Amino acid sequence: MIRPPEFWNSVYEDGSAPWVIGEPQPAVLELIEQGWIRGAVLDIGCGAGEHTIRLTELGYDVLGVDLSPSAIAYAGANAREHGVVARFEVADALALGDEPRYDTILDSALFHVFAFDNGDPTDYVRSLHRVLKPGGLVHILALSDAEPGFGPRIARTAISEAFGAGWELEELKPARYRGRVSEAVVEAAELGLTPGSIVDEAAWLARVRRPELS
Repeated sequence: MIRPPEFWNSVYEDGSAPWVIGEPQPAVLELIEQGWIRGAVLDIGCGAGEHTIRLTELGYDVLGVDLSPSAIAYAGANAREHGVVARFEVADALALGDEPRYDTILDSALFHVFAFDNGDPTDYVRSLHRVLKPGGLVHILALSDAEPGFGPRIARTAISEAFGAGWELEELKPARYRGRVSEAVVEAAELGLTPGSIVDEAAWLARVRRPELS
């Protein structure tokens, strides 16, 4: 079930969002260092804005979008604290428009929200396709069901099957996703995790290309 904006607003307002860790994801920093983030960038489901802020600092043309107005307010305040003039907008990931504007789309922990528990990410993937330039790349960092953990964990096939016709799946490999064990993590005791601690969970990292003629 896709939660409404009010739910996402609440986790920013009460500080319970486990993905707010005060820094970019290490896996995303590696993508930047390896040169996989190029051209005009869409940071979709930007949350606290850490990746948009870092990319802006590095001189990228980047826009961070999120369904939650509270997330965008949080990201804007975060950018100001860093002394960075970053761009953020409230936007629905399923209705991004029809103009192919972006060379790179960064999805850190959004895809699995659509795909979790046998969900159907088809409309989301179509939305990405519409705004990605031919030859452009989508990077997906999603929680993995390969080992026990908390959050909406998905199977490898959830990604490989979602990006079929009209896409080229160039790489899909195990990775780690860094999260914070908040009071909202109901599995914490079962997993032996201490509230407030930072943990690296199993994840998938995918690189998907929209072909030039697609």
